[in-house]
Amino acid sequence: VANYLARRQPRIGSQEFGKAFEHYILMELKAYQSYRNPDMLITFWRTSTGREVDFILGDKELAIEIKSSSRIHEGDIGGLQALLEDGPVKKCFIVCLEKQPRQLSKNIEAVPWQMFIERLWDGEFE
Repeated sequence: VANYLARRQPRIGSQEFGKAFEHYILMELKAYQSYRNPDMLITFWRTSTGREVDFILGDKELAIEIKSSSRIHEGDIGGLQALLEDGPVKKCFIVCLEKQPRQLSKNIEAVPWQMFIERLWDGEFE
């Protein structure tokens, strides 16, 4: 809101853009929860060493890491890998600015944000 009122557009790659992007995805998840699945939990996960995953849906049915990057690297999947080591997770995604989806590991997929939102609202993760 502050950026809009100040007529600023955060630069892609900036910390400000990253926070706004993560917030946008959270708002889509909250809208989905409100309209389609009011009982769905939206939480996060973090270890004592600082590894984290931005959003966990349900009982580890879906783990989502948000990256405002157009190219995901191996270092970007550390939080999801740590979560997988902690116990089973049905699906793990990095929602990002890449143009095409791609499999990063056996259990982790990088997905363009538009595609993730389409799949969410199409009910693919229910």
